Amino acid sequence: MPFTEGNAKNGAKLFKTRCTQCHTIEEGGANKVGPNLHGLIGRTSGTVAGFKYSDANQKKGVLWTEDALFDYLENPKKYIPGTTMAFAGFKKPKDRNDIITYIKEESS
Repeated sequence: MPFTEGNAKNGAKLFKTRCTQCHTIEEGGANKVGPNLHGLIGRTSGTVAGFKYSDANQKKGVLWTEDALFDYLENPKKYIPGTTMAFAGFKKPKDRNDIITYIKEESS
């Protein structure tokens, strides 16, 4: 199933409750346990300056498109075996669509 536009307002709520403990999204935001996500769409995995990625993430070389994120966010450890990202994923396609829509709006 590919990405379809979701509800950015719901995505913002999901980001706040499930992502902000590890990530920032604002331009120039700090890296935390995870990298800053500003400009994520169109970026290659493992390339945020100053963030120490797992070897698996760097070697995967994923171009983060909406569809790649949709697949990744369902189960990050399955998509990139060996990743250090502890997040189990968003199992509901609607939640993945909403969070990706929010990321697109906030990080471009």
